[in-house]
Amino acid sequence: MKIEDILGKFSILGSNQNESKETYKGELTLSLDDKNRIVAKWLINKSQEQFGIGFFNKNILVINFNYQGDENSVYYGTVVYKCISKDILEGFWSEEFGNPKFLGTENCFRIKDSKTVLN
Repeated sequence: MKIEDILGKFSILGSNQNESKETYKGELTLSLDDKNRIVAKWLINKSQEQFGIGFFNKNILVINFNYQGDENSVYYGTVVYKCISKDILEGFWSEEFGNPKFLGTENCFRIKDSKTVLN
C-alpha cells in the first residue's frame, strides 16, 4: 500500500482508555501536508474535534494527536493503526492522562457514499 491509498474519510467505532471501555462513534479524515505527512482530523460523537500529524510505513499509520477538553485544557496522545486494506484501519491509542492500565481502540471504515456514515 502507498500513503495515497489511505487518504479520505472514514467512519470510526472506538472505545475509551478506561476500565469501562465506553464506546464512541465519529469520523476521521486523512490528508497530506506539503511535507508528505499525514494530517488527521477526527470528529467524535458529532461534537469533539481532534487533530493530528503522523507518518505511514509498512502499512502502519502512527499519529500524534491533540484536542481541547471540556475545561479548556489541551490533551495529547498517540494512535497506531494497522492498515488492513485501504478501506479498513484497526487501531489502538493512548493519551497522557488516560488510565495507563488500558488502551483505547479505534476501527475505521472508509466512507464510500453518504449511506456509509455511522450516526
